[in-house]
Amino acid sequence: MQTIDHELPWGCLGTRRQLTVFRFGSGGRKAYIQASLHADELPGMRVAVELKRRLRELEEQGCLTGLIELAPVANPIGLGQLLQATQQGRFEFGSGKNFNRDFPDLASLVAPRVDGRLGADAEANVALIRQAMQEAFAALPPAGSELTGLQRLLLQHACDADLVLDLHCDFEAAVHLYCLPQHAAALRPLAARLHAGAVLTAEDSGGSSFDESCSLPWLRLAHRFPQAAIPPACMATTVELGGMADTDKPLAEARAEAILAYLAEQGLIAGEWPAAPQESCEPTPFEGAEYLYAPHAGVVSFLQPAGARVKAGDPLFEVIDPLDDRHAVVRASVDGVLFARERTRFAQPGLWLAKVAGREPIRQGRLLSD
Repeated sequence: MQTIDHELPWGCLGTRRQLTVFRFGSGGRKAYIQASLHADELPGMRVAVELKRRLRELEEQGCLTGLIELAPVANPIGLGQLLQATQQGRFEFGSGKNFNRDFPDLASLVAPRVDGRLGADAEANVALIRQAMQEAFAALPPAGSELTGLQRLLLQHACDADLVLDLHCDFEAAVHLYCLPQHAAALRPLAARLHAGAVLTAEDSGGSSFDESCSLPWLRLAHRFPQAAIPPACMATTVELGGMADTDKPLAEARAEAILAYLAEQGLIAGEWPAAPQESCEPTPFEGAEYLYAPHAGVVSFLQPAGARVKAGDPLFEVIDPLDDRHAVVRASVDGVLFARERTRFAQPGLWLAKVAGREPIRQGRLLSD
């Protein structure tokens, strides 16, 4: 195991923050895994603890056939943000920016470097583009903030990987994945192993999230250079590992083993691993996800558990105003899976309370919420 420490720029005087990445194995294929980019989403960090332990064992046993990088604490900035004993890991205090938005657009940085150099050899093109990505990072001016420096380091480690897993969680949720439609079939065994309730697909959900900043450049470059053979060489997915409280040891161990078995399927680990379950949820378009809101303020009672399959018209939650006795029942308008619920129990204006993964597109434009 190799430990790589990066000091973040623009730390406050008298303090220092660093990003630590652990590197295991070697070989032609590479996987990059990071946890808790939203720093208060801790199930991924707990799974990363088990991954680190197991990867060290597998490396000592000579079982690693590829290169695997692991960043268990992907956001040391957010991890240190506490307000009245509550961790605030989704938005940076200084700028108000979401830590998982506005990553660099690698396609625009790389295109001038590869223009006129791409041909019919897909493997050669992949190597050239990955080299150009690293050269583009090296040519950037110094980062103007701690957040920018962190985002560059994360993307620089991930951009030349064949597989990228960004481990998150929702408030109260079933396991679910976000990915490009082009990668949904290849990620099906991972979804099955993790017993995912939903896989949501979109080519560009808006916001330049980390996973799409790894995978989308390949589609954009292929569109810009149609004469060249450019495959979607980076399969990146956001893996939402249930809800924020899902950090129990047996669960973390099981999910780590599921991820390791999938890495073995991808040619990164040797040995005998259990086969993926045959049953898996069917991918649905992210445009088909219904976000449900309360019609007025009040205390919330959920009427369906996270992961429940619901029909249009099924009640999902009720809202009761204890002062004037207003009472509303909010129902699903689509068939699908209730894949996430809000953790707070008081309805506030403009904040979603439930999400249902439907099969038919009902939204357009920016699909990500902040």
